[in-house]
Amino acid sequence: MNNNRGNNGTPEFRRVRTPRKGELLGLIEQIMGHGKLKVRCADGKIRMGRIPGKMKKRIWIREGDVVLVKPWDFQSDEKSDVIWRYTKTEAGWLERKGYLKM
Repeated sequence: MNNNRGNNGTPEFRRVRTPRKGELLGLIEQIMGHGKLKVRCADGKIRMGRIPGKMKKRIWIREGDVVLVKPWDFQSDEKSDVIWRYTKTEAGWLERKGYLKM
């Protein structure tokens, strides 16, 4: 059974979530453990990312994944929250459209 097709066999299209104000795209460099990761952000900085509890058990994040991060209000150059993980297909679309410049 193919999950990306609708009931009648036609391809199903999903809208890719693009970065909004205050959000950055990033690439997972290293998984530190306990829901913490090192993320290389689109602005060139490496931030410590935190996986919030509502995402922790539902979405598995691996090194090399493209994610959407929201820097903290304080320590914004050092820390951030991971708010979205892109699939390989979505990451390819972001790169083709010019959102991902890494």
